[in-house]
Amino acid sequence: MSDGLKRTPLEATHVELGAKLVPFAGWVMPVQYTSILDEHGAVRNKAGIFDISHMGQFRVTGEGSEAWLNRMLANNVAKLSPSEGQYTFLLNERGGVIDDLIIYRTAADSFFLVVNASMIDEDFAWFAKHLPEDLVLSNESEAWAGMAVQGPEAAAAFAKVCPGETLPPRNGIATTSDGCIVCRTGYTGEDGFEFFSPAAEGGEWFKKFAVAGVKPCGLGARDSLRLEMGYPLNGSDLSPERTPLEAGLGFFVDLEKGDFIGRDVLAKQKAEGLATKLVGLRYTDKGAPPRAHYGVYSPEGETLGELSSGVLSPSLGQGIGMAYLPVAWTKLGTELTVDVRGRRFPAKVVKKPFYKPVPKS
Repeated sequence: MSDGLKRTPLEATHVELGAKLVPFAGWVMPVQYTSILDEHGAVRNKAGIFDISHMGQFRVTGEGSEAWLNRMLANNVAKLSPSEGQYTFLLNERGGVIDDLIIYRTAADSFFLVVNASMIDEDFAWFAKHLPEDLVLSNESEAWAGMAVQGPEAAAAFAKVCPGETLPPRNGIATTSDGCIVCRTGYTGEDGFEFFSPAAEGGEWFKKFAVAGVKPCGLGARDSLRLEMGYPLNGSDLSPERTPLEAGLGFFVDLEKGDFIGRDVLAKQKAEGLATKLVGLRYTDKGAPPRAHYGVYSPEGETLGELSSGVLSPSLGQGIGMAYLPVAWTKLGTELTVDVRGRRFPAKVVKKPFYKPVPKS
């Protein structure tokens, strides 16, 4: 690997378990262990475990932290009770997405934030720039090893590896008796949780879950799983040039809570309507796998945009993707074509998620 790449506390474990490692967002990460199809299927049908140690963890504490975070973030932090979390956005003054993140309230005046790997430094600098003197902002990213266990058997795996501990409810957070943090969210559409241990203990915890029958998975399956659900990837489907409303994520923006950074732009967009919108596209037949930046065209050949994400869906057996398109072309059922290295494949605008997980008995 080239110089300058960061290593997670689990790298030696990945090598031991036979992972193929690649550069990702400035880190050395496993892209797969066996195959993307195997790992994708394990998460949809049983359970898989991903290294998320590259993601960042911040804490904000002090009286008035709720009010300050509500001015910094798009969702309504005041709605959180202790041990609850929510998905939200850190926005610039133009309403564009600096980062999408999850914030948990751990006490009345204490919050735990999980941010994207490539945005740790930028997010921290943005928060620090606006931080009042009476609040404390800390970056704990190097202290934790993180892993995400996802799939219909995730809860059973937790009970096996952590006997006597209680898995928090959906969007909840808890601390185990040995000081690990468990968050009940996910990026696959399946049941699951994130598990943060002290960095030095990460490899042993990862192997405990693997021994309990949870399949180690890499970035390849993580991407195909999240895209089947229509979940956005920061830097691809979300960017500082696009607002959450354009991304179709207005549910996670509270324009009524009071002022926050970027609110004026979002309020104007809501009042005047959007010019472009992020939509889901699905091939109407077989075709070469779609990828980010492939062009999207009208049936007559007019350039409409490009894919922000794309993949051949393992669950559906068809190409799926997302793209920002002029609003006139975003109605469900609208026919389009996707250009794959000079070949045009027919597709149509479809509702997200592309795939709905099947409840397991």
